[in-house]
Amino acid sequence: MATGALRRASKRARNAEQLAERKRACIHALLNRPWVAKEDDADLYFTIKDHYEELRNWLMDKAGFPLIVTRTIAKLDKTPVKAYPWMGFAEFRDKRDYIFFTYGLWYLEGKTELDQFLLSDIVEEIREQMVAEGIEADWANYYDRLAMARALKKLRSLGVLHNVDGDESGWAQDAERNALYECSPNARYVLRRFPRDLTGCSRLEELEDPIPYASTQEGQSMRLRHRVYRRLLLEPVVADRQWDEDDLNYVLWQRRALIDQLEKMLGWVGRRYREGLLFFHPELTGESDLFPTLSAASDLALLAAGEIRSRLSEDSGLHTEANGMIRLTRSELEAIFYQLQEKYKVFWSKELREFSSQELAELCMKHLLEWGLGEQEGEAAFLISPMLGRWQAEYGNTDLERE
Repeated sequence: MATGALRRASKRARNAEQLAERKRACIHALLNRPWVAKEDDADLYFTIKDHYEELRNWLMDKAGFPLIVTRTIAKLDKTPVKAYPWMGFAEFRDKRDYIFFTYGLWYLEGKTELDQFLLSDIVEEIREQMVAEGIEADWANYYDRLAMARALKKLRSLGVLHNVDGDESGWAQDAERNALYECSPNARYVLRRFPRDLTGCSRLEELEDPIPYASTQEGQSMRLRHRVYRRLLLEPVVADRQWDEDDLNYVLWQRRALIDQLEKMLGWVGRRYREGLLFFHPELTGESDLFPTLSAASDLALLAAGEIRSRLSEDSGLHTEANGMIRLTRSELEAIFYQLQEKYKVFWSKELREFSSQELAELCMKHLLEWGLGEQEGEAAFLISPMLGRWQAEYGNTDLERE
C-alpha cells in the first residue's frame, strides 16, 4: 500500500512539473514571438488556449500585458518601458522601411480575409495616401522601391500577407513587374492596442502605458509593479542605477517575490548582486537569445572581460567608478583587442583574424550595447558594466591529435 501511494505521489509530482513546463513554454513563446499561430505551432497554440485564464491573469496582474487569443493566433501585447534599437526589425535598413510597413498595415485594414490584390494596387494606394498626408513616395526611385519591398517581405514573414503569384523582389528591380497577394486575418493584430485615442496624444511618453491606470494609490501601485515586471521580462539586464527611484525601491523590497514569481512562471534563476538583481535562464538554449551567444562577438566580450579583470588586479591604471562601471577610452579598448588577437588568433576564424583592433573593438562594443552590458560615453569613452564580470571564459585544449 505504501509503495503504491509513493508511486502515485511521484506520478502526480511528475505530471505537475510537466504541466508547469508546458505553461513556461507558453509564456516564453508569447514573450519572444510576434504571436503563436495555430497553423505553424498547433500544439503550443492549443496549450495556450487550454490555460488561457491562468496565463492571462498572471500576465495582466504582473505586467499589464493583454493576452489575445483568436481562432488563428495567440498574441501577447507587449509594451516596453524603454525602447532600444535591438527591439526593431533587424531586416530594416532605414526609417522609411517602417513608414512603408505601417502604411502596408493601413492598406490591409481595409481588406477582408482571403481578399486578393495586385502589388501595383497596394503601392499606388499607399503612395496616394502618403502624398495626401504630405509624405513623399516615388516608386520610380529605386531606393523607395527597395524600402517598400523590405516592408512587404516583413509583412509576408509575419504571415499577415501571402504571396499567391510572384513577390516584391522582382518589382524592387523593375517597377513594371507585378505580383499577386492575399490578405490574412492576422493583419489587424500586428500593432498593439493603445489604451487611449492616439489623436489626443501630443508626446510619445503618453503611449508608454499598456493599459489605463487610475490616479488612486492602488492604480499607481499597479502601474509601478507593471513597470518593474515589464523591464525584467523584456530587457536582458537592468542594473540598480538604471531604475527610477520608485522602481528601485520596489525591486529592493519585493526582491523575494520577484525571484519566486519569475522562477515559477518562466523557470528563471534570480540572484541579487551588488550591481543589481539578475535573472539567468537555466538551460543552454531557449525561445529567446541568451548571453553569451554563439557569435564571435560574445567570445570577444568574454575574453575582454577576463583581460579587464586581470588589469584591474594588476593596478594597471584601470579602476572602477563609484557605480561599479569601468571607463575605457577607445585607444585602451583597441589595445586590449590587439593583445587578445595576438594571444588567441589561433582559435579565431579567418575573418576575425583579419579584423583590425579597431574593428574588433567596434564589434564588441555594439554587442555589449545590445545586451545592456556597456554604454557609450561620448565619442571617446566606453563604459563596461560590472555585470559582464559575472562571466569568465577561456579556450580549452583543442589538441585532438594527442593520445
